[in-house]
Amino acid sequence: MTAPLYAIGDIHGQLEMLEQTLALVEADGGPGARIVFLGDYTDRGPDSRGVIERLIAGQKQGREWICLKGNHDRMFEWFLQETPRHDPHLLIGYHWLHERIGGVDTLASYGLTFEDRTRLDDLHARAKEVIPAPHAEFLRSLPALHETPELAFVHAGIRPGVPLAQQHEDDLVWIRQPFHDHTGPHPKLVVHGHTPVEKPSHYGNRVNLDSGAGYGRPLTAAVFEGRDCWLLTDAGRQPLTP
Repeated sequence: MTAPLYAIGDIHGQLEMLEQTLALVEADGGPGARIVFLGDYTDRGPDSRGVIERLIAGQKQGREWICLKGNHDRMFEWFLQETPRHDPHLLIGYHWLHERIGGVDTLASYGLTFEDRTRLDDLHARAKEVIPAPHAEFLRSLPALHETPELAFVHAGIRPGVPLAQQHEDDLVWIRQPFHDHTGPHPKLVVHGHTPVEKPSHYGNRVNLDSGAGYGRPLTAAVFEGRDCWLLTDAGRQPLTP
């Protein structure tokens, strides 16, 4: 029998939701449950700092928690580089501190606010002072893909037709339409987040677990045994099928 493996969708600074979801996982699989977090721990929600702190603490406790890199986590990571780095995949006019993206909320969770007409280099210097080094290291260390014999866990998706070992990080954290539009089989069942949906959905070749926590909707956890999938709810497991 295949050991269960749990996955949690995009968290986006929602620490309270994360704690509730971890309780569901533990109720189903015990304190040693293996969990893959699908990225986007930061931005939009009220406590990105608390979410990162919780994930770091869990890993330090020896829990088998695999934390993948989301596009929002990478934007935060790149902002903290020696010279702040802009993600060229963003639409022209957008940047990590744009109101639609949520970097301002992430900095606020570290107690860092700023006035209009603040210079980026000044804000960057202040951020480097207040953001703990272990948090920056956590962001740098995040892998973009986790595989089992039957499943591929990733934040955004994969480029159809490209072997998993040759996927580019830009696609793994950002891809949308080429991945969503592909209805044929992938090398493995792909479990992802990144694109909010009204409810977790199974499309046959992929499973989307981003249920919109970044916009205040409930966070999703699922459990996999091989390719079989169930959502975790207060009432127990609920099958998630195509």
